[in-house]
Amino acid sequence: MAYRKIKLDVSDAIATVSLSDPATLNAAALDMVEELIEAFQGLAEDDAVRAVILTGEGRGFCSGANLNDPRTTALTDGRVPDLGLALESHYRPFIEGLRNSPVPVIAAVNGPCAGIGMAFALACDLIVAGEGARFILAFRRIGLVPDGGLTWLLPRIVGKARALEMMLLGEDVPARTALDWGMVNRVVPETELMEASRALAGKLATGPRSLGLMRTLMWEALDQPLDAQLESERRAQSEAGRTGDFLEGVTAFQQKRAPRFTGR
Repeated sequence: MAYRKIKLDVSDAIATVSLSDPATLNAAALDMVEELIEAFQGLAEDDAVRAVILTGEGRGFCSGANLNDPRTTALTDGRVPDLGLALESHYRPFIEGLRNSPVPVIAAVNGPCAGIGMAFALACDLIVAGEGARFILAFRRIGLVPDGGLTWLLPRIVGKARALEMMLLGEDVPARTALDWGMVNRVVPETELMEASRALAGKLATGPRSLGLMRTLMWEALDQPLDAQLESERRAQSEAGRTGDFLEGVTAFQQKRAPRFTGR
């Protein structure tokens, strides 16, 4: 597929997916989301890819959904827009694709990260933010509600009080505050954002296959009881124990050398 609204680069087992509509600060129009879904489906099937970076081209990560996209605000038979249709057909499948990625995904956040773009970032496994990054939930300004899983994701990350503060007041949260709140993993100078993100992705890309199982377990743990989680751990451990990476890890430990994992 020839992409128009995103860019995809794969090198050294790391895929970098860039939102690429800088004139709109990478507003997520439906054609962009279609390309994102296509790209991540392909990456999920590519055994050579062992880590993914999601970022935005230009001055911002993503300014939110593109409400100038006529398909987003399409009129129903009642002649009123149903914005839930675009959520069901596009944004939800992409968020679920991020959630179900077989390999770790890093969000490299530069500049504004707003609305559905913030949902994209929070649905990743790790977030590296540039010092100028700003996290914005401005739904109150346009009479809408947070979507893309934000009402599920955000309180689990920062707690109910801070999540409601962001949603109800719509005030920007700068990168350093996001770090203090536990919303992001690292804050780096803007000029070092991609270098730092790629270095982190490199550590993941040279890790064992079990890293993918770890991130799946963590996502499952957010919404299932202990007995179910113990069963999930049992299944994942059985799968990890059948990998070549487990054998390599044990052999390397016995030989007192660094392991050479292949992701298989």
